[in-house]
Parts: sequence; structure tokens; C-alpha cells
Amino acid sequence: MIILGAILLVIGLVAGISILWTIGVVLVVIGIVLWILGAVGHAVGGRRHYW
Repeated sequence: MIILGAILLVIGLVAGISILWTIGVVLVVIGIVLWILGAVGHAVGGRRHYW
């Protein structure tokens, strides 16, 4: 999810499409939050680890 968000960020910046940039930011933030929750041991979506 983080990688997809980063790709959308780059495409949005290069092409000047703000909606892609916004979606990319949201995906990166959600991916980082899920990664942190999984790293500290909280179950995320029924899984003990998220990566």
C-alpha cells in the first residue's frame, strides 16, 4: 500500500493531476499506520502482522 501510494504521488506530481496526489498521500498514510500497528503487535484485519 505504501509503494502504491508513492507511485501515485509521483505520477500526480509529474502529470499535475491533484486527485492522484491526494489519493497517494492517503494510501501512504494508511499504509504507514497499518505497518506501525502490525509492528507493535496489534492484530490488523485479523492478522498478527501486516507487511
